[in-house]
Formats: sequence, structure tokens, C-alpha cells
Amino acid sequence: MLPTLEHRLAAEIAAKPAQIVAAVALIDEGATVPFIARYRKEATGGLDDVQLRLLEERLRYLRELEARRAAILESIAEQNKLTPELRETILLAPDKAQLEDLYLPYKPKRRTRAQIAREAGLAPLAEALLADPTLTPETEAARYLREPFATADGDNPGVADAKAALDGARQILMEHFAEDAALLQGLREYLQDHGVVQASVIAGKEAAAEKYADYFDHAEPLAAMPSHRALAVFRGRREDLLDVRLRLDSETAPPAWNDPPNPCEARIAARFGIADRGRPADRWLLDSVRFAWRAKVGMHLETELMGALRARAETGAIDVFARNLRDLRLPAPAGPRATMGLDPGLRTGVKVAVVDATGKLVDTATVYPHQPRNDWDGALHTLGLLAAKHGVALIAIGNGTASRETDRLARDLIKRHPELKLTSVVVSEAGASVYSASEFASRELPDLDVSLRGAVSIARRLQDPLAELVKIDPKSIGVGQYQHDVNQSELARTLDAVVGDCVNGVGVDLNTASAPLLARVSGLSASVAQAIVARREVHGRFATRAQLREVPRLGEKTFEQAAGFLRIMDVDNALDASAVHPESYPLAERI
Repeated sequence: MLPTLEHRLAAEIAAKPAQIVAAVALIDEGATVPFIARYRKEATGGLDDVQLRLLEERLRYLRELEARRAAILESIAEQNKLTPELRETILLAPDKAQLEDLYLPYKPKRRTRAQIAREAGLAPLAEALLADPTLTPETEAARYLREPFATADGDNPGVADAKAALDGARQILMEHFAEDAALLQGLREYLQDHGVVQASVIAGKEAAAEKYADYFDHAEPLAAMPSHRALAVFRGRREDLLDVRLRLDSETAPPAWNDPPNPCEARIAARFGIADRGRPADRWLLDSVRFAWRAKVGMHLETELMGALRARAETGAIDVFARNLRDLRLPAPAGPRATMGLDPGLRTGVKVAVVDATGKLVDTATVYPHQPRNDWDGALHTLGLLAAKHGVALIAIGNGTASRETDRLARDLIKRHPELKLTSVVVSEAGASVYSASEFASRELPDLDVSLRGAVSIARRLQDPLAELVKIDPKSIGVGQYQHDVNQSELARTLDAVVGDCVNGVGVDLNTASAPLLARVSGLSASVAQAIVARREVHGRFATRAQLREVPRLGEKTFEQAAGFLRIMDVDNALDASAVHPESYPLAERI
């Protein structure tokens, strides 16, 4: 038997089965990964958030595998074909691919040419020629002629002549070869080690495919192909500019019919005892092997392995995106200081927004220091007045178009006004334009022109990057490659997990956090986050974490999941400003 689910997960994430049992129980109860990682260490034996994320992902896969295993066993049992040996083999299948291989002979299919041949009574012919190659195919086939007839599944053309009989027998053998689970697994493993991804430009499309020039004649081992190149060739194929196929490393050109058997064809032949020994049926059987490989088995495995390559490439791309997103969201905040945000531009000018120490917008302007107006001195004058008027301490400069020129403007301002003690910092403006046009920005800054909202976002993301970036869809920040080519639901799930881990790792000020930021806290939904903000607007600041229980729709389970990540600053009970969970207050107070 396969190891239990707990033992398999324990081996995969380097933990003990008891830790897995405890973690799975908590996940099933609705506990979030950040909550388990921080507040249930004693139950899980100290599993960290990386291990718990992997556990959550693999738990989902293995449960899907077990559900599919049960469905397959039930389907075969309903056909009265489930032998004890087959049941044991299915129970031992370690992954979805091998499980589907075993199910293939029993899987309900549309009416195939092999099934039509069986209806016509050609199965004995196929079995006889495979079992005894000394038989002459044409002579044997002549015994199976039959007039057309009707069946419950549709009309059958019958068997008109010996050629039709042999064609039908070949279809039966091809299906037989293609449904041998042990053979398929061996061929799959061989192709994984010896497969080559071959990409070439489609004839006549060289000009349109210029951006894929590196792949006009490109070959690379399947096992070693990095994610960015795999996603590039798949995009080229999807745009109908590149021809992409999987070939064996022993092939240098499209194989001809009379070529010697390739290693995969040799494996099929060996599996069924087929060899060229000069017997009457040997040539026919070898041709059947070649047909089976080229028209059935090879195509099936190519589709599967190229799909696996794409999935692996997407996972790699999503991991890079997640790492970049984490790095972007977790720089140290500059803190509550009045900040001037500069959204650089040339023709349209530099948009300026000043926010106070709490992030509230207090002033805006647009200056034109660059081409075509070149009003450098006028821009410095305007910026100097704004900085003095609002006690600006920091200047945040977006890193987009004209960023270097605008950074030079800020440094010139600092030189001219040393008394203001200004500091300038270039920050990422990724996603600022998306925020500017978003529904949340419209509610947050309803009377401000869209072009100026980006400058507000740039200023705030210097004060507190995490609190500001959480307002933007992670996919819109653009810190990854091929983000539109990968599985969108998987990308969204991964990026949401990264954002959640960042927010919960840092903690959130309950009395200042926006609804989008609160919605990322463990256990809180968007509606509950909005309810917290609404309660704060009506009743004022939260004085204790316990007051969270007064928020509509925030029950005990939600309180348990969220309370430890919500901070209340400047209150009598210092524990409310710490990472100590309310359930541990009595212990902390005794200590």
C-alpha cells in the first residue's frame, strides 16, 4: 500500500506525521496559514509559513488524487471488471498520470475505430497475429469478411476485404499498445530524459514573428528548459507564429517511414515480443508498432509532457513573481512624516501631491521643468513653497519616464533650501496608474483628478509601502514575466498568499488601516473589513482589541484568527499593541 496521506506530506515538507496531522486539522477547521504559523506553533511543532503553504498546496492535490482514485474504482466496479489485482495496482498509483494510465482501458470512450473493428469480430484476428507471427496476415484476414450490419451504437461497415480486416486488426492492436499502463510509464520516463523541445518559425511568417527570432530554429532538452524560454515558445505557438513539437534526442529530422525503429518504438515492440525474424506477420506487426507510436502513444505523451512543461514553467514564473512582490512590499517604511510625491512626466509635466504624516492629501500641483516647457526655476519655486508650507520632510519620486531628470530636480531643490532638511528617495511606481483609475481611488480621492492620484500613491508608498500597495491588484504591479500566459487562478491564489503573509507578518494598526489593508488580515473578509472601518467612523478609535467583538459579522472564530495581527497603539494595555494574542494575555500578565 501507499504510505498514508500524512506520511506522504511529512516526507515532502520534512516534518513528522504528528505535525502534519495537527496542521491538517487546523486547516480543516478554517485556520489560516499566518495564524497557524504564529499562534499554533505548539500544536504543529513549529512548522513555518513556507512549510504550511506547501502543505496546503500538496494537501489539495493529494485529496483530489484520492477522490479521483475512488471515482475510478467505482467506475471499473460498475463495469464488473475490478479484479483484486487491478484494485491493488490502482491503490498503489502514486500520482494522477499513472492513475489515468491504469484507467485508460476502462474509461468510457466515444465509438473508436478499434471498437468498430471489435464489433465486426476482428479481435481474434489481432490476437492471433500477435500471438503467432508465423501466420500469413492476408490469408488469416480473408476468413473475417463480413457484410455491413447495424448495432445498438450505430451502423457498422463490416469487413469488405482482407485489407479492411487487417486495418481493423491494427486499430485493435494500436489501442491495446496505447492502454498498457506499465509501457506508458516507461515511455513517459524515457521521454522526460531524452525528449527535446524543437521550435521553428512557420514558413512565411518570419517578419511577423521577428520578436521570436531566437526560436526560429531552437532545440533544447525537455528536462532542462527554463521557464522563461518555455513560456516564450508556448506564446509563439499560441500566436500561430512558431511550430513547437517534442522529439527524441536521437532524431535530427522528421523521421521517415522506413527509418529503423526509434528507442520508443523498440520498447513497444519488446513489450509485446514483436521482432523482425523473417516470419510472415513480423513486418505487419512492426508497422502496427510504428503506427501506434506515431499516431497514438507518441502524440498522447507529447501532449501530456508539453502540458507538464508548461505547468512547471508557469509555477516557476509565478514563484519569481511572488518573490518580487514580497520584496516590493516589505521595504522599511519611512514612517509618519509629511511627504511630497512626484509622479514624473515630460510633456504632461510632473504631478505633485503633498500628504501629511497620516497620509492625508493636503495639497497638489503640476510643474513643467522638462521639455518642452523647461520651466526649471518655476518648478523649484513651486516645490519650495509647498515644502515650506506643509513641513515636508521627504520627497518620493516615481521611477517611471523622466525619473532621472525629476530626481535631479529634487536634489537641486534640496541644495537650494538646506533649511528645509529634505530627503529624496526614488520609489517604485508600479501599479500607480492602475490605482489612480480604480474604484477604491475614486472613493478615497473623489474630487482629485486621476492624473494626480498617482502622485498621492507614490508619496504614501514611501511612508508605508505595504499599506499603499495592498490597494492595488498584485497582478497589476508588473513585477513578473509572462503574467498573462500563466494560470490566472493559480497566480491570483499565490499572490494573494504573498500579500497576506506580508500584511500579517508586519501587523496592522486597527485604528488607521484602510479597508483593503484590513481585508488582508488573517480571517477577515472584505465585508468584515468594511464593517470595522464603518464602526470606527461612527464610534471613533478602538480602545481595546476586545471591542472588535462589537463589529457586525465578526464572530468568535474570526476574532481568534485576526486579533493577534491587529495592533492598537497608544493604549493603557501594552499587550494590545503587541503580537501577543488575546488568548495568551493571562499568561503574559502572570509572567
